[in-house]
Amino acid sequence: MKKNNVLFHTALSLILTLTIISVSVMLTLAFRPLYYLDVGLLDISEQSGYTEEEIRENYDVLIDYNLSFGEEELEFPTLAMSESGRIHFEEVKDIFNLFKYMALGGVIFSAAGILFCSRRREYRYLGLTSILAVALPAVIGILVALNWDWAFVTFHHIAFDNDYWLFDSTTDPVITILPDTFFLHCAVMILGCVVLGSVICGLVYRKKGAGYHKNTERRM
Repeated sequence: MKKNNVLFHTALSLILTLTIISVSVMLTLAFRPLYYLDVGLLDISEQSGYTEEEIRENYDVLIDYNLSFGEEELEFPTLAMSESGRIHFEEVKDIFNLFKYMALGGVIFSAAGILFCSRRREYRYLGLTSILAVALPAVIGILVALNWDWAFVTFHHIAFDNDYWLFDSTTDPVITILPDTFFLHCAVMILGCVVLGSVICGLVYRKKGAGYHKNTERRM
């Protein structure tokens, strides 16, 4: 394969990998049944002192806020919120906005690249993507499995340049309905979606790309 083609396939695999990760994050954010299930499994109602209906109502408002592209302020229906808490949620939304744009842009560029390569019957990028997309979950998965608390705290130190994520339940009671274990489950779902994307890319490459690539090499 020519050097230009190698560079193109490498770039496309990176874009596709980032797209898979971004889409996985957004799917997990939008998948409310995960939280609804945890409300019962983690006894969130008992631990927080709020009814399940009230918990869902406030959680839905938080998710709607993070999914929207608007600039509206977050207002919980029944929960108080401090100024530092408001700032933190604004910073969280900025992070999710980045993933939204990466997902949207990635889908467009990936689709164009996939169409271009399909017409040329070139599938090397799928093999590279399957490797890249599984390597990251493997590393993160190991860190999470070894020490979730450390991974959780380290992520916040990297993502935020302040300590507003350290909520006080008396001023920001929302923290009582968002236990750390729920975020662990979110991390597992994200990693699972990314691995699934990796497997799909690998299977498609194995079915369509590997044989064609071997035949091409024989003719070179």
